[in-house]
Amino acid sequence: QVQLVESGGGSVQPGGSLTLSCAASGFIFSAAYMSWYRQGPGKERELVAMINRGGDNTNYVDSVKGRFTISRDNTKSSTYLQMNSLKPEDTAVYYCHASASGLHYNYWGQGTQVTVSS
Repeated sequence: QVQLVESGGGSVQPGGSLTLSCAASGFIFSAAYMSWYRQGPGKERELVAMINRGGDNTNYVDSVKGRFTISRDNTKSSTYLQMNSLKPEDTAVYYCHASASGLHYNYWGQGTQVTVSS
């Protein structure tokens, strides 16, 4: 049974930091590209950050570059999103996603709420 379980969301003031975690099980984690998406109120879901299988290549949406860092630990089947200098516009539900086209992986977590407000 495939599971992606996010944790670490919460409420924080502007300028604050949070670290999201995603614990994976039920598939070959090291074979999957891992991503974080978010969906803000009234907005479409957007890709925030992606990391390749080995963890040595990452990509970010422009709005979070320099503030967010995606990482992974294949020994723990986990991926992380370190979020610094948070802004109100970062408020969203954040989702973990696993993909591997050759293995037909397209898995989503249940999401974790991040609220940035003073």
